[in-house]
Amino acid sequence: MTLDEALAELRAAIEPGRAEGMSAYHKQSREVLGIPNPALNDITTAWRRSLSVLERVALADALWKTDIFEARIAAAKLLTQARIKGDGPVWDLIVSWLSDLDSWAIADHAMMAAQKRLVAEPSRIDTVEGWTTSDSMWTRRAALVATLPWTKQNFPKPEDLAIRDRVLGWAEGYVDDQEWFIQKAVAWWLRDLSRHDMSRVHDFLEKNGSKMKGFARKEAAKHLT
Repeated sequence: MTLDEALAELRAAIEPGRAEGMSAYHKQSREVLGIPNPALNDITTAWRRSLSVLERVALADALWKTDIFEARIAAAKLLTQARIKGDGPVWDLIVSWLSDLDSWAIADHAMMAAQKRLVAEPSRIDTVEGWTTSDSMWTRRAALVATLPWTKQNFPKPEDLAIRDRVLGWAEGYVDDQEWFIQKAVAWWLRDLSRHDMSRVHDFLEKNGSKMKGFARKEAAKHLT
């Protein structure tokens, strides 16, 4: 599939009158087509089924480089899959996108793809740790969003608990950061973790809660009893 063919398929799914509202909601200066998310899901699911891994990487790269809002989200969706044999090029492409992140919706979709690759190869956490000291707020935030799967295990293995504690250490280093999106990401990680590991969240907030913004502290503690 060529980039032109892919863009034609995306444009055929435009919902008239939707682009302006999406652009305002997502605070976009880039082109927004106005495609509903279910339509993007259907399109990218079909692409994943019909293209090889390397073809998907090539198309995702080309879509991302258009800098069209939905094309970037489609690029991320194209690479979001649990099992991918020979996923090195997929991971490398996702990592290459970090410097372009500037919007929560695009960033979250890109990091959903990253989550799958991290679960498939947890040693990549070493790379993610480097993101935590980036000058880019979006890259620092990405470290927490990409590691969200480690908040969700009911029966974590010792190596999973080690990663959980490692990421909590990163979060502890973030609590003095007053960026709203960073505070929100810390709260998100803690809130999700509290459903499965309440004691760790309680201990984190006992130590660090006073440094967090009020909204973040409240969200992090949402499920604590």
